[in-house]
Amino acid sequence: MLKRIVLATALALSLNGAPAVEAERVPAVEVYGPVGCLSCMEYIYHLGQNGIAATFKGTADMAAVKRRLRVPSAVASTLTASVGGYFIEGHVPADDIKLLLREKPKARGLAVPGLPLGAPGFEETDPSCEAGCTILAGDSGREPLRELFFTLLVAPDGKTSVYARH
Repeated sequence: MLKRIVLATALALSLNGAPAVEAERVPAVEVYGPVGCLSCMEYIYHLGQNGIAATFKGTADMAAVKRRLRVPSAVASTLTASVGGYFIEGHVPADDIKLLLREKPKARGLAVPGLPLGAPGFEETDPSCEAGCTILAGDSGREPLRELFFTLLVAPDGKTSVYARH
């Protein structure tokens, strides 16, 4: 696990401002999260593995970031990101972000509320995370269970609709 975290951190640092490697040319994503958030690093690793460059900006005042990007509290999660004029709230899969940027709907952004097990960057247990992102499955011998989760599209008026099912 530690090796994967180190690799995710190294990848995040190496992708700092680098162009996307896919032909789609997805703009770089700025990810804001609590300082020391390991699931945030795993999420950045997920984005990089899917051709999306990302930078991480650790912050102690996530509420200010969410207010600035107009993220409704009903869809809040641990991390918040921005890309192409949209917010990305929570562990939104890279393919959903790419689809959003291709379709360019009139919306504030996408959200995966809470911290569902199985969402990108939240696939494994991580008892060392102290930033509200620990996902324990119970007994130490059990694997975490995957949850059904939805990516929501947040309209300009703040209303949500299901954008993707995972």
